[in-house]
Amino acid sequence: MPVKWQKRLSICMNNDGHHDLEARRFKLDRYVSFPTGPRLARPLLIWILMLGICVTTFSQKEVSQQVMQQVYEEIKTPYKYGLVITPVDAAKKIDCPSVFRKGKDWYMTYIVFDGRGYETWLAKSKDLLNWKTLGRIMSFSDTAQWDNNQKAGYIALQDPQWGGSYNLRKFQNKYWLSYIGGKDRGYESGPLAIGIASTTSNPAKPHEWSRMNKPVLTAADKDVRWWENRKLFKSSVVWDTSKATGYTFVMYYNANGDTSNNTPKWRWFERIGMAVSNDMINWKRYQTDPVVHHKIGITGDGVVQKMNNVWVMFYFGAFWEGRKGAFNRFACSYDLVDWTDWDGDDLINSSEPYDEKFAHKSFVVKYNGVVYHFYCAVDNKDHRGIAVATSVDKGKSKLNFAQ
Repeated sequence: MPVKWQKRLSICMNNDGHHDLEARRFKLDRYVSFPTGPRLARPLLIWILMLGICVTTFSQKEVSQQVMQQVYEEIKTPYKYGLVITPVDAAKKIDCPSVFRKGKDWYMTYIVFDGRGYETWLAKSKDLLNWKTLGRIMSFSDTAQWDNNQKAGYIALQDPQWGGSYNLRKFQNKYWLSYIGGKDRGYESGPLAIGIASTTSNPAKPHEWSRMNKPVLTAADKDVRWWENRKLFKSSVVWDTSKATGYTFVMYYNANGDTSNNTPKWRWFERIGMAVSNDMINWKRYQTDPVVHHKIGITGDGVVQKMNNVWVMFYFGAFWEGRKGAFNRFACSYDLVDWTDWDGDDLINSSEPYDEKFAHKSFVVKYNGVVYHFYCAVDNKDHRGIAVATSVDKGKSKLNFAQ
């Protein structure tokens, strides 16, 4: 086979990320009878078959509805257990769960708003249902730093395998997280940007993580895109060993931009886009448009796991055209870039007194055959805490909001 053909074929990969053309040729040799006459007949036929595989692979950007339905059946959680973490008093609000495993125990980072801004906290559980608060991992700082009043953190570089270890993985001997940072006091007030923090210590122990002295992405950057030139919000970073984008680390984050003509009803449009990095420090925006979005309202807080050869993004929607409230959805991808949106039932929506206003912001794990879907629950009195729904009936929580 000509060298230039070999080089072109070497970039072709199947849906599970494998590049082993020799293995495929071996399989083809077993099932295809090649002519033994002209010297080029056999390599040419191999090239034609390989080209067919490449065309099929590159054209398979959309995930079929059959596969989407299979994913839905795997991840649905029809049984609401109820609240698992609530604020100590009605003046505080708890939001944005991120769950990981360390040793035999489970841990959750979450954010707390107390009127001043966001801090990031840590809790521990042995069974994913009963949680004990351990302490802060990112606190307010009485300084002139860019993030002194807002530090809303989200774990990064977790084992992405669905039903896998859910461990946090080290890069350069550090654990990592990304976070919303800002200096203005209040609920998501002022400019909000994305920062990076890390630690060489045990992430299962409450301690202050080390933060960079400036954000890695802001709404004022020269390369900012049309959908993100106002505020940047939650981010999630996955370690992609296949380098499907050409980079090691992929960040999904939601942001809003000047797309609503400042119309109050639809001012807070949010969309999910991408950035990429090879070192967790220097980030580059990836393509111009968002990768998951809807015409109006919020599409946000994407968290990615891999189910066999399909990437699954759990995200939430809110205030969509023709819909009220907030709800959890999902999308699927083969390459981390082209996403097929689920058009069926919500994964989570409002149905109980504790989540009757909003039921949104997913973090989903599968353990011992049971799916646990953690989410932010908001009642009509604006109490805000963390609830969970499961794939099998686990009973009902006795925890309630403080009045």
